[in-house]
Amino acid sequence: MTAAIALEGLPTFLGNTRSQLKKRTLLFRYLAIINLILGGWYLTWRMTQSVNWEAWWISLPLLMAEIYGYVGGLLFIVGLWRPLVRQVRSLSQLMPAMPRPHWPTVDVFITCYNEPADLVEKTVRAALAMDYPADKLRVYILDDGNAPTMRAMAEQLCLEDLQSPDLQCLSQSLQTERQRLVQKQDELKAAQLDLHQLDNRTAPPLEPYRRLIQRVTTLLNPAQQSVEQQLSTAINQIKESIHHQELALTDLARCRYIARPKPAGRPHHAKAGNINYAMFSGQTTGEFILTLDADHIPKPQFLQRVLPYFFDYNLRKGRYEANAVAFVQTPQSFYNLPHDDPFSHRAQLFYGPIQQGKDGLNSAFYTGTNAVLRREALVTTGLQNFSQAFEQDSDRLSEFELIGGFSSCSITEDMNTAMRLHATGWRSVYHDEILAVGLAPDDLSSTLKQRLRWAQGTLQVLQTENPLTKPGLSFWQRLQYFQTMYSYFAGFATLVFLVCPLVYFFSGVIPVEAFGPAFGLHFLPVYIVNRLTFIAIAWGISAAEIWRSEQYGVALFPLFIQSVWSVFLKRPLTFQVTPKQRQSGVYLKLVWPQLTLFCLLILGILWAGIQLALGNLNNPSTYWVNVGWSLYSLCLLWAVIRASVWSPSTLS
Repeated sequence: MTAAIALEGLPTFLGNTRSQLKKRTLLFRYLAIINLILGGWYLTWRMTQSVNWEAWWISLPLLMAEIYGYVGGLLFIVGLWRPLVRQVRSLSQLMPAMPRPHWPTVDVFITCYNEPADLVEKTVRAALAMDYPADKLRVYILDDGNAPTMRAMAEQLCLEDLQSPDLQCLSQSLQTERQRLVQKQDELKAAQLDLHQLDNRTAPPLEPYRRLIQRVTTLLNPAQQSVEQQLSTAINQIKESIHHQELALTDLARCRYIARPKPAGRPHHAKAGNINYAMFSGQTTGEFILTLDADHIPKPQFLQRVLPYFFDYNLRKGRYEANAVAFVQTPQSFYNLPHDDPFSHRAQLFYGPIQQGKDGLNSAFYTGTNAVLRREALVTTGLQNFSQAFEQDSDRLSEFELIGGFSSCSITEDMNTAMRLHATGWRSVYHDEILAVGLAPDDLSSTLKQRLRWAQGTLQVLQTENPLTKPGLSFWQRLQYFQTMYSYFAGFATLVFLVCPLVYFFSGVIPVEAFGPAFGLHFLPVYIVNRLTFIAIAWGISAAEIWRSEQYGVALFPLFIQSVWSVFLKRPLTFQVTPKQRQSGVYLKLVWPQLTLFCLLILGILWAGIQLALGNLNNPSTYWVNVGWSLYSLCLLWAVIRASVWSPSTLS
């Protein structure tokens, strides 16, 4: 019965991994090409026939915003052109099997700073409970806050883990093996003593024969060691094995605590420095590193599902060998999201078609948690970048253990680290299976801090390591990284789109000369095909989530503008840990730009409506076009305004 169940769980595909295009990709491609053609046709009409040159001060910004949107759409389509869906056998189901002694060692890095110890404890317990050999797994709490409560929790979990059945069984096995080696050593020493005593005998009848045997042995094989030398060699080898067993017995602790020193006057590089210290301080040695945020709880099968991507079977040599995969990223999922997700954290569009598309172009992003990385790739790439930084500034030698692995030149160290790995020839994989769940910010203040850090850090990378000019990246990788950076300039275009109806409502000035049938003829086909294209690639994702993503893409325009402003004016940027506990309160002051535009649009609709009723507007169709435009904008802005006053108690 058990065997039958095991067979049912085996994959049906041949080989250990399989990748194929996502369903409906060809449909998406056809629609995308039509979308780009119609978009180009619309922009040509806009540039040649519909610009209101008498109001160039608003007409040209609108045209530039539309061109920006078209280029962004082109880059977005390129990124979705080859979305891959991957399948993999678990490590214990590989064909042919990988012997357990050959399984790699893994270090789990749980990064924390000021999180509650009980929250981190859940993550640590889950990491220790993963389905992986106990002697090949180490879990490290990287406490950048050096909190006594965190250290005490780590020590308590370490003691508990040492008493677990797995560790007790491993300890007994090591002790049994040590006893066997000691017994064998004693036997060899006894044989060595007997041989020594035999050599010291001087009985005349035996002496000629003994010398004759030694002479014949030497003539037959001059390189052969004497029996005594062979015994000495065997005894030394067993001594070394006993020493290794003793070390293994003293090294059984799997739950460990690392709090790095933070000397005053030196940069510490936040999360990147925390991880790099753990890598280069000599306290960790695992071949692979699983990075987890403090609140992300891994599932038992995490390592078994991810590690097979790092190995290829060599038929000629008959064994598994390491390949060029540097990291495997899995989705982020959250267990505390309300049913309507008011903050748009359920990022199934990104951790779905977008990451799958990047995977198809060997440019999947590392997002800081729920990923396994190859230590060799991090070390070699980190050292290469450190040497370049040292050439520019020799004073940075003291920072070696902090900047030698993960990138420290941006507050989004994850994306920059992935780009550096790709630039040095390493590959990446996106595995679309939820293998860990965490906590999402459930208040607007924490959400905006997180999004601001993402935007600022991404633009920092554009400023310091422009992917368009960075050596080593492929053409498609350059486009993928640049598209992400390009998207954060959308705040300026969004502001123009929101202001244009207001200009018309309160002044009567229109940026488009033809808001009648000609506008509808050129705009509506583009809009309809654009929607169909998006539906094709986002098939399977709920309409509510897609709509919420679109709302936040527009409603966060002040944050995007702030990001560009702060980065390019070289304002000091600091890494801020996203709070893991709800920050209660009403945050209308954080959305005052959106709230102001929201109110102005409503007033504009009413004011222009009164003018229409009084007969003061010459072209009623232009009014209704702008009303439709404004209502759409109001629906988009409402998401973040509602989120500013949302609280769990308001959920139905």
